[in-house]
Amino acid sequence: MTVHLVNPSHLSFGVGVITPRWLFVLAAATPASYGSPLITDETLEPFDVGTVQPGDVVGLGIHTGNALRGYELGTLARARGAVVIFGGVHATLYPEEALSLGGAHAVVKGDGDVVWPLVLGDATRGTLQPVYEAGRVDADRFVSARWELLPQGRYMWGSVQTVRGCPKHCSFCSVWRTDGQAPRQRRVDVVVEEILDLRRRGFRFVALADDNFYPVTLADLAMAERQRNVARLEQLQALRAERFELMDRLAQLPSDMVFFTQITMEAAEDPAFLAAMRRANIKGALVGVEAVTPEGLKDVHKGFNDVGEALVTRLRTFRDHGVHVLGSFIFGLPSDRPSTFAATADIADRAGLTFAQFVMLTPYPGTLDFAAWEKNLGEDATRIAGVPVTRHWLIPQAQRPKVYAPHPVMSADEIRARTQAVWDRFYSLSRIWARSRCTPNFRARLAFVLISKLYRQMYANTGIATDSARVSRANRWARLIARPCRYLFVARPLPDLGMPMH
Repeated sequence: MTVHLVNPSHLSFGVGVITPRWLFVLAAATPASYGSPLITDETLEPFDVGTVQPGDVVGLGIHTGNALRGYELGTLARARGAVVIFGGVHATLYPEEALSLGGAHAVVKGDGDVVWPLVLGDATRGTLQPVYEAGRVDADRFVSARWELLPQGRYMWGSVQTVRGCPKHCSFCSVWRTDGQAPRQRRVDVVVEEILDLRRRGFRFVALADDNFYPVTLADLAMAERQRNVARLEQLQALRAERFELMDRLAQLPSDMVFFTQITMEAAEDPAFLAAMRRANIKGALVGVEAVTPEGLKDVHKGFNDVGEALVTRLRTFRDHGVHVLGSFIFGLPSDRPSTFAATADIADRAGLTFAQFVMLTPYPGTLDFAAWEKNLGEDATRIAGVPVTRHWLIPQAQRPKVYAPHPVMSADEIRARTQAVWDRFYSLSRIWARSRCTPNFRARLAFVLISKLYRQMYANTGIATDSARVSRANRWARLIARPCRYLFVARPLPDLGMPMH
Protein backbone atom coordinates (compact mmCIF):
# COMPACT_ATOMS: atom_id res chain seq x y z
CA MET A 1 0.00 0.00 0.00
CA THR A 2 1.32 3.43 -0.98
CA VAL A 3 0.17 6.64 0.65
CA HIS A 4 -0.29 9.53 -1.79
CA LEU A 5 -0.69 13.10 -0.49
CA VAL A 6 -2.00 15.56 -3.07
CA ASN A 7 -2.44 19.34 -3.06
CA PRO A 8 -4.96 19.98 -5.87
CA SER A 9 -4.69 22.93 -8.26
CA HIS A 10 -6.26 23.67 -11.63
CA LEU A 11 -3.15 25.64 -12.63
CA SER A 12 0.47 24.46 -12.51
CA PHE A 13 3.40 26.89 -12.61
CA GLY A 14 6.36 24.49 -12.49
CA VAL A 15 7.88 26.29 -9.51
CA GLY A 16 6.12 27.16 -6.26
CA VAL A 17 6.60 30.34 -4.25
CA ILE A 18 5.98 28.87 -0.76
CA THR A 19 6.10 25.23 0.33
CA PRO A 20 2.58 23.84 0.99
CA ARG A 21 3.23 22.92 4.57
CA TRP A 22 0.34 20.55 5.20
CA LEU A 23 1.67 17.98 2.73
CA PHE A 24 4.92 17.58 4.64
CA VAL A 25 3.25 17.69 8.08
CA LEU A 26 0.97 14.79 7.15
CA ALA A 27 3.96 13.00 5.66
CA ALA A 28 5.64 13.32 9.07
CA ALA A 29 2.47 12.09 10.78
CA THR A 30 2.42 8.98 8.55
CA PRO A 31 3.81 5.99 10.52
CA ALA A 32 7.07 4.56 9.18
CA SER A 33 5.39 1.20 8.62
CA TYR A 34 3.59 2.72 5.60
CA GLY A 35 6.82 3.95 4.01
CA SER A 36 7.39 7.51 2.84
CA PRO A 37 4.29 9.02 1.22
CA LEU A 38 4.41 10.11 -2.41
CA ILE A 39 3.77 13.85 -2.44
CA THR A 40 2.24 15.80 -5.32
CA ASP A 41 1.76 19.55 -5.31
CA GLU A 42 -0.29 20.40 -8.38
CA THR A 43 0.89 24.00 -8.33
CA LEU A 44 4.09 22.41 -9.67
CA GLU A 45 2.78 19.65 -11.94
CA PRO A 46 -0.52 17.77 -12.30
CA PHE A 47 -1.06 14.57 -10.31
CA ASP A 48 -0.53 11.42 -12.38
CA VAL A 49 -3.53 9.34 -11.34
CA GLY A 50 -2.02 6.47 -13.33
CA THR A 51 0.46 5.92 -10.48
CA VAL A 52 -2.37 4.95 -8.12
CA GLN A 53 -2.81 1.22 -7.53
CA PRO A 54 -5.74 -0.64 -5.94
CA GLY A 55 -5.46 -0.49 -2.16
CA ASP A 56 -3.39 2.71 -2.12
CA VAL A 57 -4.48 5.58 0.11
CA VAL A 58 -4.94 8.99 -1.53
CA GLY A 59 -5.13 11.94 0.88
CA LEU A 60 -6.43 15.21 -0.57
CA GLY A 61 -6.36 18.52 1.32
CA ILE A 62 -8.80 21.10 0.00
CA HIS A 63 -9.79 24.70 0.58
CA THR A 64 -12.76 26.27 -1.16
CA GLY A 65 -10.76 27.49 -4.15
CA ASN A 66 -9.45 24.06 -5.14
CA ALA A 67 -12.32 21.89 -3.92
CA LEU A 68 -13.67 21.09 -7.39
CA ARG A 69 -10.26 19.96 -8.64
CA GLY A 70 -9.93 17.88 -5.47
CA TYR A 71 -13.25 16.19 -6.15
CA GLU A 72 -12.14 15.38 -9.71
CA LEU A 73 -8.96 13.74 -8.44
CA GLY A 74 -10.75 11.89 -5.65
CA THR A 75 -13.27 10.43 -8.06
CA LEU A 76 -10.51 9.30 -10.44
CA ALA A 77 -8.45 7.77 -7.62
CA ARG A 78 -11.44 5.87 -6.24
CA ALA A 79 -12.17 4.50 -9.70
CA ARG A 80 -8.66 3.02 -9.67
CA GLY A 81 -9.38 1.20 -6.42
CA ALA A 82 -7.76 3.61 -3.99
CA VAL A 83 -9.00 4.52 -0.54
CA VAL A 84 -9.74 8.26 -0.75
CA ILE A 85 -9.53 10.51 2.30
CA PHE A 86 -10.24 14.25 2.32
CA GLY A 87 -9.15 16.90 4.79
CA GLY A 88 -8.58 20.64 4.89
CA VAL A 89 -10.73 23.67 5.70
CA HIS A 90 -13.36 23.06 3.04
CA ALA A 91 -13.76 19.38 3.84
CA THR A 92 -14.12 20.35 7.50
CA LEU A 93 -17.00 22.66 6.58
CA TYR A 94 -18.64 20.35 4.02
CA PRO A 95 -17.75 16.72 4.78
CA GLU A 96 -20.90 15.43 3.09
CA GLU A 97 -19.85 17.15 -0.15
CA ALA A 98 -16.51 15.31 -0.30
CA LEU A 99 -18.31 12.03 0.42
CA SER A 100 -20.94 12.51 -2.28
CA LEU A 101 -19.00 14.39 -4.98
CA GLY A 102 -15.33 13.62 -4.36
CA GLY A 103 -15.28 9.85 -4.12
CA ALA A 104 -14.24 10.08 -0.46
CA HIS A 105 -14.33 7.02 1.77
CA ALA A 106 -13.62 9.24 4.77
CA VAL A 107 -13.29 12.91 5.72
CA VAL A 108 -11.13 14.36 8.50
CA LYS A 109 -12.55 17.49 10.12
CA GLY A 110 -10.04 19.75 11.84
CA ASP A 111 -6.32 19.28 12.47
CA GLY A 112 -4.77 16.16 10.98
CA ASP A 113 -1.56 16.04 13.05
CA VAL A 114 -2.76 13.44 15.57
CA VAL A 115 -5.66 11.67 13.88
CA TRP A 116 -3.91 10.81 10.60
CA PRO A 117 -2.18 7.63 11.88
CA LEU A 118 -5.51 6.44 13.29
CA VAL A 119 -7.23 7.01 9.95
CA LEU A 120 -4.52 5.08 8.10
CA GLY A 121 -4.88 2.23 10.57
CA ASP A 122 -8.62 2.08 9.99
CA ALA A 123 -8.05 2.17 6.21
CA THR A 124 -5.69 -0.81 6.50
CA ARG A 125 -8.19 -2.79 8.57
CA GLY A 126 -11.16 -1.82 6.39
CA THR A 127 -12.90 -0.10 9.30
CA LEU A 128 -12.91 3.49 8.07
CA GLN A 129 -15.49 5.82 9.54
CA PRO A 130 -17.10 8.29 7.13
CA VAL A 131 -16.16 11.30 9.29
CA TYR A 132 -13.38 11.85 11.85
CA GLU A 133 -13.79 14.73 14.30
CA ALA A 134 -10.15 15.68 14.84
CA GLY A 135 -10.88 19.09 16.36
CA ARG A 136 -8.13 21.54 17.35
CA VAL A 137 -4.84 20.02 18.42
CA ASP A 138 -2.94 21.55 21.34
CA ALA A 139 0.25 23.32 20.30
CA ASP A 140 2.52 20.76 21.97
CA ARG A 141 1.08 18.10 19.65
CA PHE A 142 1.67 19.96 16.37
CA VAL A 143 3.78 17.83 14.04
CA SER A 144 6.93 19.24 12.39
CA ALA A 145 7.18 18.86 8.63
CA ARG A 146 9.34 16.27 6.87
CA TRP A 147 11.29 18.70 4.71
CA GLU A 148 13.63 15.97 3.45
CA LEU A 149 10.76 14.94 1.16
CA LEU A 150 10.78 18.27 -0.68
CA PRO A 151 11.41 17.95 -4.41
CA GLN A 152 14.75 19.55 -5.23
CA GLY A 153 14.78 22.98 -6.80
CA ARG A 154 11.02 23.57 -6.94
CA TYR A 155 10.24 26.16 -4.23
CA MET A 156 11.50 29.68 -3.48
CA TRP A 157 10.42 29.98 0.16
CA GLY A 158 10.09 27.55 3.02
CA SER A 159 7.23 27.74 5.52
CA VAL A 160 6.98 27.14 9.26
CA GLN A 161 3.95 27.62 11.48
CA THR A 162 4.44 29.15 14.94
CA VAL A 163 0.81 29.71 16.04
CA ARG A 164 -2.70 28.66 15.00
CA GLY A 165 -5.84 30.66 15.60
CA CYS A 166 -6.72 34.36 15.50
CA PRO A 167 -8.50 36.39 18.20
CA LYS A 168 -10.16 38.70 15.63
CA HIS A 169 -13.56 38.18 14.03
CA CYS A 170 -13.35 39.67 10.52
CA SER A 171 -16.52 39.02 8.55
CA PHE A 172 -14.75 37.83 5.38
CA CYS A 173 -12.42 35.35 7.16
CA SER A 174 -13.13 31.82 8.36
CA VAL A 175 -9.88 31.29 10.30
CA TRP A 176 -11.24 32.42 13.66
CA ARG A 177 -14.20 30.06 13.25
CA THR A 178 -12.24 27.01 12.04
CA ASP A 179 -8.91 27.42 13.90
CA GLY A 180 -10.45 29.20 16.87
CA GLN A 181 -9.82 32.56 18.53
CA ALA A 182 -7.50 31.20 21.23
CA PRO A 183 -3.90 31.35 19.91
CA ARG A 184 -2.09 27.99 20.11
CA GLN A 185 1.64 28.73 20.09
CA ARG A 186 4.34 26.11 19.42
CA ARG A 187 7.40 25.82 21.62
CA VAL A 188 10.21 28.07 20.47
CA ASP A 189 12.82 25.28 20.30
CA VAL A 190 10.59 23.23 17.98
CA VAL A 191 9.99 26.18 15.66
CA VAL A 192 13.68 27.09 15.51
CA GLU A 193 14.74 23.51 14.78
CA GLU A 194 12.33 23.32 11.85
CA ILE A 195 13.63 26.61 10.48
CA LEU A 196 17.19 25.31 10.80
CA ASP A 197 16.19 22.20 8.86
CA LEU A 198 15.06 24.44 5.99
CA ARG A 199 18.22 26.57 6.10
CA ARG A 200 20.38 23.44 6.00
CA ARG A 201 18.63 22.65 2.71
CA GLY A 202 19.35 26.07 1.18
CA PHE A 203 16.19 27.99 2.10
CA ARG A 204 17.01 31.42 3.45
CA PHE A 205 13.55 32.94 2.90
CA VAL A 206 10.94 31.47 5.24
CA ALA A 207 7.27 32.34 5.62
CA LEU A 208 6.00 32.15 9.19
CA ALA A 209 2.69 30.74 8.01
CA ASP A 210 0.51 31.86 10.90
CA ASP A 211 -3.08 32.99 11.09
CA ASN A 212 -1.89 36.03 13.04
CA PHE A 213 1.72 36.47 14.20
CA TYR A 214 0.58 39.28 16.54
CA PRO A 215 -2.07 37.55 18.68
CA VAL A 216 -1.83 39.89 21.71
CA THR A 217 -2.25 43.63 21.19
CA LEU A 218 -1.51 46.47 23.58
CA ALA A 219 -5.25 47.14 23.61
CA ASP A 220 -5.89 43.55 24.79
CA LEU A 221 -3.48 44.05 27.70
CA ALA A 222 -4.99 47.41 28.62
CA MET A 223 -8.51 45.97 28.62
CA ALA A 224 -7.51 43.09 30.90
CA GLU A 225 -5.91 45.60 33.27
CA ARG A 226 -9.00 47.84 33.27
CA GLN A 227 -11.20 44.84 34.01
CA ARG A 228 -8.77 43.74 36.74
CA ASN A 229 -8.88 40.27 35.20
CA VAL A 230 -5.62 38.96 36.65
CA ALA A 231 -5.86 35.49 35.10
CA ARG A 232 -6.54 36.93 31.66
CA LEU A 233 -3.74 39.46 31.97
CA GLU A 234 -1.22 36.81 32.99
CA GLN A 235 -2.30 34.59 30.09
CA LEU A 236 -1.88 37.43 27.59
CA GLN A 237 1.47 38.44 29.04
CA ALA A 238 2.71 34.86 28.74
CA LEU A 239 1.64 34.67 25.11
CA ARG A 240 3.35 37.97 24.39
CA ALA A 241 6.54 36.90 26.16
CA GLU A 242 6.67 33.76 24.00
CA ARG A 243 6.45 35.91 20.87
CA PHE A 244 9.42 37.97 22.03
CA GLU A 245 11.36 34.83 22.97
CA LEU A 246 10.81 33.45 19.48
CA MET A 247 11.96 36.68 17.85
CA ASP A 248 15.05 36.77 20.07
CA ARG A 249 15.92 33.28 18.87
CA LEU A 250 15.30 34.14 15.21
CA ALA A 251 17.76 37.01 15.62
CA GLN A 252 20.47 34.42 16.42
CA LEU A 253 20.02 32.51 13.15
CA PRO A 254 22.28 33.08 10.11
CA SER A 255 22.13 36.74 9.14
CA ASP A 256 21.19 35.95 5.52
CA MET A 257 17.80 34.57 6.59
CA VAL A 258 14.67 36.58 5.84
CA PHE A 259 11.23 35.99 7.34
CA PHE A 260 7.75 37.01 6.22
CA THR A 261 4.54 36.71 8.21
CA GLN A 262 0.94 37.94 8.61
CA ILE A 263 -0.12 40.45 11.24
CA THR A 264 -2.90 42.91 11.98
CA MET A 265 -2.61 46.67 11.64
CA GLU A 266 -2.54 47.12 15.41
CA ALA A 267 1.09 45.98 15.49
CA ALA A 268 2.00 49.46 14.19
CA GLU A 269 1.03 50.80 17.63
CA ASP A 270 3.57 48.52 19.31
CA PRO A 271 7.11 49.88 18.74
CA ALA A 272 8.68 47.26 21.00
CA PHE A 273 7.15 44.46 18.94
CA LEU A 274 8.19 46.08 15.64
CA ALA A 275 11.73 46.55 16.95
CA ALA A 276 11.86 42.86 17.88
CA MET A 277 10.62 41.94 14.40
CA ARG A 278 13.41 44.00 12.88
CA ARG A 279 16.07 42.30 15.03
CA ALA A 280 14.61 38.92 14.03
CA ASN A 281 14.93 39.72 10.30
CA ILE A 282 11.15 39.57 9.86
CA LYS A 283 11.35 41.92 6.91
CA GLY A 284 7.88 41.56 5.47
CA ALA A 285 4.31 41.10 6.61
CA LEU A 286 0.92 40.71 5.00
CA VAL A 287 -1.33 43.30 6.63
CA GLY A 288 -5.06 43.19 6.01
CA VAL A 289 -6.00 46.78 5.20
CA GLU A 290 -9.20 45.62 3.43
CA ALA A 291 -10.79 49.06 3.00
CA VAL A 292 -9.76 52.71 3.02
CA THR A 293 -13.09 54.20 4.15
CA PRO A 294 -14.91 54.01 7.51
CA GLU A 295 -17.92 52.53 5.74
CA GLY A 296 -15.80 49.80 4.15
CA LEU A 297 -14.22 48.85 7.46
CA LYS A 298 -17.66 48.65 9.00
CA ASP A 299 -18.70 46.31 6.17
CA VAL A 300 -15.95 43.84 7.15
CA HIS A 301 -16.14 44.22 10.96
CA LYS A 302 -12.66 45.72 11.08
CA GLY A 303 -13.18 49.00 12.88
CA PHE A 304 -9.79 48.76 14.60
CA ASN A 305 -8.09 49.83 11.32
CA ASP A 306 -7.48 53.47 10.39
CA VAL A 307 -8.51 55.38 7.27
CA GLY A 308 -7.23 58.36 5.30
CA GLU A 309 -4.00 60.04 6.39
CA ALA A 310 -4.02 58.09 9.67
CA LEU A 311 -3.94 54.89 7.59
CA VAL A 312 -1.01 56.16 5.52
CA THR A 313 0.89 57.06 8.68
CA ARG A 314 0.12 53.70 10.28
CA LEU A 315 1.34 51.76 7.26
CA ARG A 316 4.48 53.87 6.98
CA THR A 317 5.26 53.01 10.61
CA PHE A 318 5.92 49.42 9.54
CA ARG A 319 8.32 50.60 6.87
CA ASP A 320 10.07 52.94 9.33
CA HIS A 321 10.78 49.88 11.49
CA GLY A 322 12.19 47.87 8.59
CA VAL A 323 9.04 45.78 7.97
CA HIS A 324 7.86 45.85 4.36
CA VAL A 325 4.12 45.53 3.95
CA LEU A 326 2.12 43.42 1.54
CA GLY A 327 -1.16 45.29 1.86
CA SER A 328 -4.36 43.37 1.18
CA PHE A 329 -7.44 45.23 -0.08
CA ILE A 330 -10.97 44.07 -0.89
CA PHE A 331 -13.07 45.56 -3.71
CA GLY A 332 -16.80 45.10 -4.19
CA LEU A 333 -17.90 45.96 -0.64
CA PRO A 334 -21.44 47.39 -0.47
CA SER A 335 -20.08 50.83 0.44
CA ASP A 336 -17.58 50.93 -2.46
CA ARG A 337 -18.09 53.50 -5.20
CA PRO A 338 -16.17 54.05 -8.47
CA SER A 339 -13.99 56.59 -6.67
CA THR A 340 -12.94 53.93 -4.11
CA PHE A 341 -10.61 52.23 -6.59
CA ALA A 342 -8.50 55.30 -7.33
CA ALA A 343 -8.48 56.27 -3.64
CA THR A 344 -7.21 52.80 -2.72
CA ALA A 345 -4.49 52.87 -5.38
CA ASP A 346 -3.44 56.31 -4.18
CA ILE A 347 -3.16 55.19 -0.54
CA ALA A 348 -1.19 52.09 -1.57
CA ASP A 349 1.30 54.40 -3.30
CA ARG A 350 1.50 57.07 -0.60
CA ALA A 351 1.79 54.54 2.21
CA GLY A 352 4.90 53.11 0.62
CA LEU A 353 3.58 49.55 0.35
CA THR A 354 6.20 47.20 -1.05
CA PHE A 355 3.60 44.76 -2.40
CA ALA A 356 -0.18 44.83 -2.57
CA GLN A 357 -3.02 42.55 -3.51
CA PHE A 358 -6.46 43.67 -4.60
CA VAL A 359 -9.08 40.95 -4.32
CA MET A 360 -12.75 41.05 -5.21
CA LEU A 361 -15.22 40.30 -2.45
CA THR A 362 -15.94 36.58 -2.51
CA PRO A 363 -18.23 35.02 0.10
CA TYR A 364 -16.29 32.02 1.42
CA PRO A 365 -17.92 29.25 3.47
CA GLY A 366 -17.35 29.51 7.20
CA THR A 367 -17.46 33.32 7.15
CA LEU A 368 -20.12 35.70 8.43
CA ASP A 369 -20.30 37.22 4.93
CA PHE A 370 -21.12 33.87 3.38
CA ALA A 371 -23.80 33.04 5.94
CA ALA A 372 -25.55 36.36 5.36
CA TRP A 373 -25.23 36.12 1.57
CA GLU A 374 -26.51 32.55 1.44
CA LYS A 375 -29.46 33.39 3.69
CA ASN A 376 -30.32 36.48 1.65
CA LEU A 377 -30.35 34.64 -1.70
CA GLY A 378 -32.16 31.55 -0.44
CA GLU A 379 -33.98 29.65 -3.18
CA ASP A 380 -33.58 32.59 -5.57
CA ALA A 381 -29.87 31.98 -6.11
CA THR A 382 -28.80 32.17 -9.74
CA ARG A 383 -27.68 28.88 -11.30
CA ILE A 384 -24.65 28.50 -13.55
CA ALA A 385 -24.11 25.16 -15.29
CA GLY A 386 -26.90 23.88 -13.05
CA VAL A 387 -25.07 24.88 -9.86
CA PRO A 388 -26.49 27.54 -7.51
CA VAL A 389 -24.10 30.47 -7.16
CA THR A 390 -24.14 29.85 -3.39
CA ARG A 391 -22.04 26.77 -4.22
CA HIS A 392 -19.74 28.73 -6.53
CA TRP A 393 -16.76 26.42 -5.94
CA LEU A 394 -18.66 23.66 -7.77
CA ILE A 395 -19.13 25.75 -10.92
CA PRO A 396 -16.67 24.72 -13.67
CA GLN A 397 -13.60 26.93 -13.45
CA ALA A 398 -14.05 28.62 -16.84
CA GLN A 399 -17.68 29.56 -16.04
CA ARG A 400 -17.28 30.92 -12.53
CA PRO A 401 -18.26 34.54 -12.08
CA LYS A 402 -15.60 36.89 -10.75
CA VAL A 403 -18.05 38.84 -8.59
CA TYR A 404 -20.79 37.07 -6.67
CA ALA A 405 -22.74 39.53 -4.57
CA PRO A 406 -24.91 42.12 -6.38
CA HIS A 407 -23.62 45.64 -5.80
CA PRO A 408 -25.90 48.63 -5.17
CA VAL A 409 -24.27 50.94 -7.77
CA MET A 410 -21.78 48.95 -9.89
CA SER A 411 -22.06 45.98 -12.21
CA ALA A 412 -19.89 42.91 -11.79
CA ASP A 413 -18.02 43.76 -14.99
CA GLU A 414 -17.28 47.27 -13.73
CA ILE A 415 -15.92 45.99 -10.43
CA ARG A 416 -13.76 43.43 -12.21
CA ALA A 417 -12.42 45.94 -14.75
CA ARG A 418 -11.67 48.57 -12.11
CA THR A 419 -9.94 45.98 -9.92
CA GLN A 420 -7.76 44.84 -12.83
CA ALA A 421 -6.87 48.47 -13.54
CA VAL A 422 -5.62 48.94 -9.98
CA TRP A 423 -3.46 45.81 -10.30
CA ASP A 424 -2.12 47.13 -13.62
CA ARG A 425 -1.29 50.50 -12.08
CA PHE A 426 0.40 49.21 -8.94
CA TYR A 427 2.44 46.60 -10.83
CA SER A 428 3.45 48.74 -13.79
CA LEU A 429 7.15 48.30 -14.52
CA SER A 430 7.98 51.91 -13.66
CA ARG A 431 6.32 51.65 -10.23
CA ILE A 432 7.91 48.26 -9.51
CA TRP A 433 11.35 49.61 -10.40
CA ALA A 434 10.84 52.64 -8.18
CA ARG A 435 9.80 50.42 -5.25
CA SER A 436 12.79 48.14 -5.83
CA ARG A 437 15.04 50.87 -4.41
CA CYS A 438 14.25 49.38 -1.00
CA THR A 439 16.63 46.50 -1.79
CA PRO A 440 20.39 46.60 -1.04
CA ASN A 441 21.93 45.73 -4.43
CA PHE A 442 21.28 45.10 -8.12
CA ARG A 443 20.73 41.35 -7.66
CA ALA A 444 18.10 42.06 -5.04
CA ARG A 445 16.45 44.68 -7.29
CA LEU A 446 16.25 42.10 -10.07
CA ALA A 447 14.68 39.62 -7.67
CA PHE A 448 12.18 42.27 -6.58
CA VAL A 449 11.13 43.00 -10.17
CA LEU A 450 10.77 39.32 -11.05
CA ILE A 451 8.81 38.40 -7.93
CA SER A 452 6.53 41.41 -8.45
CA LYS A 453 5.76 40.38 -12.01
CA LEU A 454 5.33 36.74 -10.97
CA TYR A 455 2.96 37.74 -8.17
CA ARG A 456 0.85 39.72 -10.57
CA GLN A 457 0.71 36.92 -13.14
CA MET A 458 -0.18 34.26 -10.57
CA TYR A 459 -2.72 36.17 -8.52
CA ALA A 460 -4.13 38.92 -10.72
CA ASN A 461 -4.27 37.87 -14.36
CA THR A 462 -5.15 34.23 -13.67
CA GLY A 463 -7.67 35.17 -10.97
CA ILE A 464 -9.44 38.21 -12.40
CA ALA A 465 -9.31 37.99 -16.20
CA THR A 466 -12.39 36.56 -17.90
CA ASP A 467 -10.61 36.06 -21.22
CA SER A 468 -9.35 32.44 -21.27
CA ALA A 469 -6.56 33.41 -23.67
CA ARG A 470 -5.30 36.00 -21.16
CA VAL A 471 -5.42 33.44 -18.37
CA SER A 472 -3.42 30.94 -20.46
CA ARG A 473 -0.92 33.61 -21.44
CA ALA A 474 -0.51 34.64 -17.79
CA ASN A 475 0.07 31.01 -16.81
CA ARG A 476 2.79 30.65 -19.46
CA TRP A 477 4.49 33.86 -18.33
CA ALA A 478 4.36 32.71 -14.71
CA ARG A 479 6.07 29.44 -15.62
CA LEU A 480 8.78 31.33 -17.53
CA ILE A 481 9.43 33.81 -14.73
CA ALA A 482 9.23 31.37 -11.82
CA ARG A 483 12.31 29.23 -12.49
CA PRO A 484 14.92 32.01 -12.84
CA CYS A 485 13.22 33.88 -10.02
CA ARG A 486 13.79 30.95 -7.66
CA TYR A 487 17.57 31.15 -8.08
CA LEU A 488 17.50 34.67 -6.66
CA PHE A 489 16.00 33.47 -3.37
CA VAL A 490 17.84 30.28 -2.50
CA ALA A 491 21.27 30.05 -0.86
CA ARG A 492 24.09 27.57 -0.45
CA PRO A 493 22.94 24.68 1.76
CA LEU A 494 24.45 24.56 5.26
CA PRO A 495 24.07 20.87 6.16
CA ASP A 496 26.14 21.21 9.35
CA LEU A 497 24.28 24.22 10.75
CA GLY A 498 23.59 23.71 14.45
CA MET A 499 21.18 25.12 17.00
CA PRO A 500 22.34 28.58 18.15
CA MET A 501 23.24 29.02 21.79
CA HIS A 502 20.86 31.07 23.90
